[in-house]
Amino acid sequence: MDSPRWLPLESNPEVMTKFVSCLGMRPTWQFGDVYGLDPELLSMVPRPVCAVLLLFPVTERYEAFKLEEEETLKGQGQQVSPDVYFIKQTIGNACGTIGLIHAVANNQKHLEFEPNSPLKKFLEQTSKMTPDERAAYLENDESIRVTHESSAQEGQTEAPSLDEKVNLHFIAFVNVGGQLHELDGRKPFPIVHGKTTEDTFLEDAVGVCKTFMARDPQEVRFTIIALSKDSF
Repeated sequence: MDSPRWLPLESNPEVMTKFVSCLGMRPTWQFGDVYGLDPELLSMVPRPVCAVLLLFPVTERYEAFKLEEEETLKGQGQQVSPDVYFIKQTIGNACGTIGLIHAVANNQKHLEFEPNSPLKKFLEQTSKMTPDERAAYLENDESIRVTHESSAQEGQTEAPSLDEKVNLHFIAFVNVGGQLHELDGRKPFPIVHGKTTEDTFLEDAVGVCKTFMARDPQEVRFTIIALSKDSF
């Protein structure tokens, strides 16, 4: 049986904020663009930041690195916090929604939800599941699927067809237990990138984003989005 496919979500902070808002997350935290990587532009990002999303091109070079990284980490192991919420991606083009789930699920102590929030309900019902069980549960979650589909149609660019191959991918960075975790539903496990704090989290996450960019210096299709406490 073919795995399900969704329309890809645009890397648009307004679309993302509306998406989680439609699923019952209160707008006390909002998604916003990170316009540049130098200290001056990073200082313009509202603080605190609790999650960073990276959209990047999946190139042959990246795929080779991904396999190498997986083999290395399987051999040497890593200390992943047991508190990390991780979900695998089994739905085609759902990486935007998976990234948003990772961003929200690992920051529930900061975020606020409406009483009947479908997103909060999903997180509660899947909290004790394995990453694969969560993926299967998402495949059957109508409220998230319908919200994803309507959000995918809302971006500024025309949504591609369901069958069109999209070679851009979303991942999330979060701070769990003072460690910077990279969460990518296409990988078998979270990747730990060392220590971080609430104050240095944005800079630490951007530091890892820079390694993605350095790996493919000819590429320009990178977008960084931060989930910040609403300052308005």
